[in-house]
Amino acid sequence: MLVDVRHVRKSYATGEGPLQVLQGVDLRLAPGESVALTGESGSGKSTLLHLIGGLDRPDAGEIIVGGRNIAVLDDAALAAFRRTEAGLVFQHFNLIPSLDVAANLSFQARLAGRCDEAWLSTLTRRLGLEQLLARYPEQLSGGQQQRVANGRALASRPSLLLADEPTGNLDEATGDAVLELMLSLVRETGVALLMVTHSSRLAARLGRRLHLHAGRLAP
Repeated sequence: MLVDVRHVRKSYATGEGPLQVLQGVDLRLAPGESVALTGESGSGKSTLLHLIGGLDRPDAGEIIVGGRNIAVLDDAALAAFRRTEAGLVFQHFNLIPSLDVAANLSFQARLAGRCDEAWLSTLTRRLGLEQLLARYPEQLSGGQQQRVANGRALASRPSLLLADEPTGNLDEATGDAVLELMLSLVRETGVALLMVTHSSRLAARLGRRLHLHAGRLAP
């Protein structure tokens, strides 16, 4: 297994006491596997992605990625993990406003030491960004920014791709093209894909579907 989540729990402090979000979640993800994560709003889907991506830490349990329990890594090691092993696409694009599209696309790949110009060219073409490379994020529509964010996550050829509604700001045709690109990467490189989506239609295109409810996962 590339990812092995074991008995993970996570809560957040509120004025009325701790809010239990994840209550003993177990999840396994193999290289080359694509999994759709569904569930009601507020069910903890994004929280689980943040934990697996090393952006937050669980209260209890283990998150084994590539043989390492990332739940116990220090901040520097977690940053290195995110830089080299995980491609992250979340609802907030987090593009760098001072960099043009070309530089945003290659940013993480350069940090990881994996900048492949041929692969960047393929991503640019398949995401329909050829005419936008010299623009800056503020000059892009929301859908265009989403495509750049997706491309940036894919550019370093990560072993794990975590996507939180990666097509949420795209029209159906462009969203389908973005998802097909992700699934192509799964097939071609063996990357593991875990994608949060509210769309049953998109979820059906992935290899497996899990539903998060009341802090627990079910098929």
